[in-house]
Amino acid sequence: MKKTTFIQEEKNSTVLFLWLFFVVFFVYDILYYDLFPKFAWLDFDTGSSGWYDFMFIKYGIIIGLIPISIYLIKKDKTEFVKYIIFFGYFSTNLFSDIMYYKDSSLAYTSGNLVEIIFILFSPIFVTKKFTYYVSFGLIIKYTLVGLFIQDPVVMFPIIIMIVCSTIAFILLHRILNYIKALKYSYDEQLEGIVKGVIATLELKDPYTRGHSERVAAYAMNMAEATGKFKPSELNNYYYACLLHDIGKVNIPDAILTKPGKLTDEEFDIIKTHPVVGAEAIRDVEGIADNIDVITHHHERWDGKGYPDGLAGENIPFLARVTAVADAFDAMTSSRSYRPALEFEVAYQRILEGQGSQFDPQMVKLFKQIYPDWVKISKTYSKGMGLKGRGEK
Repeated sequence: MKKTTFIQEEKNSTVLFLWLFFVVFFVYDILYYDLFPKFAWLDFDTGSSGWYDFMFIKYGIIIGLIPISIYLIKKDKTEFVKYIIFFGYFSTNLFSDIMYYKDSSLAYTSGNLVEIIFILFSPIFVTKKFTYYVSFGLIIKYTLVGLFIQDPVVMFPIIIMIVCSTIAFILLHRILNYIKALKYSYDEQLEGIVKGVIATLELKDPYTRGHSERVAAYAMNMAEATGKFKPSELNNYYYACLLHDIGKVNIPDAILTKPGKLTDEEFDIIKTHPVVGAEAIRDVEGIADNIDVITHHHERWDGKGYPDGLAGENIPFLARVTAVADAFDAMTSSRSYRPALEFEVAYQRILEGQGSQFDPQMVKLFKQIYPDWVKISKTYSKGMGLKGRGEK
């Protein structure tokens, strides 16, 4: 849902940007090159025939960007449109300025309203990369023009570009800070809600107390160690880890807290909790992107897990990470029918599960970060960290 919203906002911003660009570009060029030369009191040179021919090429290139932009938007590749538009404008305008003024006796007087639009409206995309791209691109353009035409007056538009870029970065900085504050507030609220839900589950099943937090801590440590994810990508994964056993709220208390061995029928009921949990968070923005973690954290590398019996790399990557963290905490936590295993014993059992229960690559990584997990465990009180059903 969040990804869809972002894409739609990117499309809206891009469409607005395209309208501004094309309207201002063509209106400005018509006024500057067609209307202004009509005034006899203005010293205006229509340029060489080569320049005049290039103007048709320039308009053809800019017009050709319209169908390209529409195609990219329809293909959900909207993020590339703004860069293509700017590059098309940058390259054609750079050549037209050089061709117009290089052999002209007129002083350099260029400075395009389109460029002001580019810089001042770049913050609407809420990305520093594009604002840098535009700001430095236009400064480089005027620097190159100045080198070719050898006219120091080009320093004036460079100063204007620097001033406009500063304004754009101030606006962008304020927008990003506002978004950051909103995100922080949202994360705090979401974390509070998630932990409230976990507390409810712990009231139903005291054997799960502390388990979710420890599994999330272990899993986050392993996911970070893979080097495959940005911190922002792992944020929602953390919440999914906290809620990986939420489906147990649907398990009858008599089964969930049964001290003895479960019957096959009872264990079949236990095995429904991943699917029930996934359905519970399917429409929760910020967590649903990692729904596979909840659905598949009990799958096995050899395909003997549940609920779908997935095997090998068919198991979602982060679900494989969670499986190791979940199993390790299960073994090092006390149950109603046995005490917690020593960490070294649990460590050996994880290694023994390489290629059968666990992804071999995850086990190799586990061996490297195992000291970190020992430290993580010490930050949590295991006194009430008893483990519930459904874990092996």
